[in-house]
Amino acid sequence: MTRKTSFYYSFLVLPSAERQAITAVFDVCRAIDDAVDLETDPVRASSALNLWRDEVARVFAGTKPTTPQGQALQPFVKPFHLPREQFDALIDGVGMDAAPMRFQTFEDLEPYCHRVASSVGLMCAEIFGYKDPAVLTYARELGVALQLTNILRDVGVDYRRGRLYLPLADLAACGCTEEDICREVEQPGQGVRSPQVRAALVQHAAKARAFFARAVAVLPREDASRFVAAEIMHGIYFELLKRIEAADFDVFSQLVRVPRSAQARLALRTWWALRRG
Repeated sequence: MTRKTSFYYSFLVLPSAERQAITAVFDVCRAIDDAVDLETDPVRASSALNLWRDEVARVFAGTKPTTPQGQALQPFVKPFHLPREQFDALIDGVGMDAAPMRFQTFEDLEPYCHRVASSVGLMCAEIFGYKDPAVLTYARELGVALQLTNILRDVGVDYRRGRLYLPLADLAACGCTEEDICREVEQPGQGVRSPQVRAALVQHAAKARAFFARAVAVLPREDASRFVAAEIMHGIYFELLKRIEAADFDVFSQLVRVPRSAQARLALRTWWALRRG
């Protein structure tokens, strides 16, 4: 886990054992994601994911893993009751990225978000520990919020790779077509030229905000301090969403980021607020 990830500062606040466990989890998740993101051939990507399915099976069966990531993860499986089904869900979700696809409706997109993002939140929930099972709903809602924010930030990057995650029905509701997105990607300028594209991005941002709000609403007060790392992620990604909005949704000529210094300030502010109750 390096400073390059938005999750770096959230992990710093964890006790040593939890930090080691969550770092091992994220390193496996990153490797699974890279199996597709760093591979342009769908057949080879699918083969790589099958290898990770076998590796996850070894990790949870107690047999010797073959990768450094699997070996680092295995000691934490039993102490933290890590849920194997969430690792399998992640592989299923990442597998949907192996070949370019389109989502017709938001109802089609949401299960994808659960697989590639909420699954990781549910893994983390077991590491943080909790009293109220409502935190599992919090993890699911926050996972969707984070993934929707990622999708918004990466519209241009993803489209250049043949991917479009904005649901086609949502685009149509704004009078926007995939061709409109393509023109913004191929000829990026200062700002979004098409009012229809901008309207679709505004609509998507509103969905992300709604899921952030739903996560806040269901986080049990008695477990909030346990989830300080998750709330730091929440703060950083919500700041990212606000910066995209402040950039007038220009996600074609630039990749909007939250600087590391701002991430550190958000982490400290969130940690202090939760510590004070």
